Amino acid sequence: MTEGTPIDAQPENIDVFSVMNEIGIIQQLGSTAFERVMPDDMTLAQFTVLNHFVRLGGPRRLVDLARSFQVTKGAMTNTVGKLSAKGLVTVADDMADKRAKLVDITAAGRAMRDECVACLRPGLEALSTALPPEAWAAALPLLQQVRRWLDENRDWRT
Repeated sequence: MTEGTPIDAQPENIDVFSVMNEIGIIQQLGSTAFERVMPDDMTLAQFTVLNHFVRLGGPRRLVDLARSFQVTKGAMTNTVGKLSAKGLVTVADDMADKRAKLVDITAAGRAMRDECVACLRPGLEALSTALPPEAWAAALPLLQQVRRWLDENRDWRT
């Protein structure tokens, strides 16, 4: 064992927990780095909502957004309210269900998402040099499989 290498990182001890622990640490470090470079006091929560709309389109019901992000309706209402105050999303009554709200991204929201990505680019380019392109390409399918499993099994319990 090399000094400074955690015991659970030794090949004979690698398990799903160790991998998920690394992903969690990466998420924490990445989130902090992202928020440090975001423009206009954007939070990662706000960025991910904008990114969700750019990736998947809209409009979306507020409750469906909360479910997608696995947060409470109140937490999503707060995030959407801040985005709405910045003119980055619109919130309207759902004509099919008067109790529900529909959220959609605005042109300014798409522009803000693109600006955030541009602010992230230098850090991501620096990170990309940490591993050869083949390693990044090899990691992606595994991470996509983990994401798909977690997405399809959101209520998993031991």
